[in-house]
Amino acid sequence: MNAIRHPDGLRNLEGHADFDITWPWHRPGGLRAGSTAVLRVKDEARALPFVLPPLLRACDEVLVVDNGSSDGSPEVAAETAERAGLGHRLRQSTYPFAVARAGAEHLATHELSVHSLSYFYNWCFAQVATRYSWKWDGDMVLTTEGEVSLGDLAWQVGDVQSIIRVPRHGLYLDSDSHGYLDLGLRNAEEWGYPVGPDFVFTKAFEWEIRSTPEQCRSIGLPHGLCVELKFLDSDEFAHWTDPESFATSFRNKRKRREWAVFQSLRQGVVPDGVHEITAPEGVHIVDHVTQTWLPRAPRPLQVG
Repeated sequence: MNAIRHPDGLRNLEGHADFDITWPWHRPGGLRAGSTAVLRVKDEARALPFVLPPLLRACDEVLVVDNGSSDGSPEVAAETAERAGLGHRLRQSTYPFAVARAGAEHLATHELSVHSLSYFYNWCFAQVATRYSWKWDGDMVLTTEGEVSLGDLAWQVGDVQSIIRVPRHGLYLDSDSHGYLDLGLRNAEEWGYPVGPDFVFTKAFEWEIRSTPEQCRSIGLPHGLCVELKFLDSDEFAHWTDPESFATSFRNKRKRREWAVFQSLRQGVVPDGVHEITAPEGVHIVDHVTQTWLPRAPRPLQVG
């Protein structure tokens, strides 16, 4: 039997009993109806004020798991939720162990170690109390359409085993009023999953991967529902062992595109498929793109 699929849960190699994993479907009372977005964050204080409000409105609960932030991310998350009047939908937790970076570092780490990406993800999603979950990043912002779509799906997926693919587009920011939206790449990863024994994380070559049964419905949402924030004055690839490896792996097409766009924009070159956008005076570029520019763009959205 694959160790990750042990029906009773998981024990980590280091013996940190407080961070052993009990599968949530075995807890007293089982799982309740609804959906939970799970964010694993480290130093996302700049992005969370944009990420959390629409996500809190769209989901029954948002779980933020902090992994050693030094920028006050947990405090920003709490303040943002309270400001939006949705503090009751936010739950926070802490995972205190250094997690292997994607790529070679991840590959060299045993999947039952507390430092493993797959163990970390399994631990995070084991905290979910609803029947459905969203694997969300701390820099992913729903557009107006995206918020409505996720909110509608919360009751539609119900107990049916459905995986939801959510397209997202890189939004590269160089100021509060100016940025670049990359519509040159088609990217629709699986982000929505039922919570159950058929949907757990295991180890892949560069990153973690969520297992799924063969007979499972897959639903793809349209483009234009979500952007992924990338700050041009930050190291957006610190969670990778070696970003230059993007060029040598066929599995890294999306990261290769992001790396190329990021480097080009830093050098003042706007690649094909990237739209330069300036927000109106007094409007933040993230709000402008997610609430006005993308919702008003002609449909179907021209991507790729």
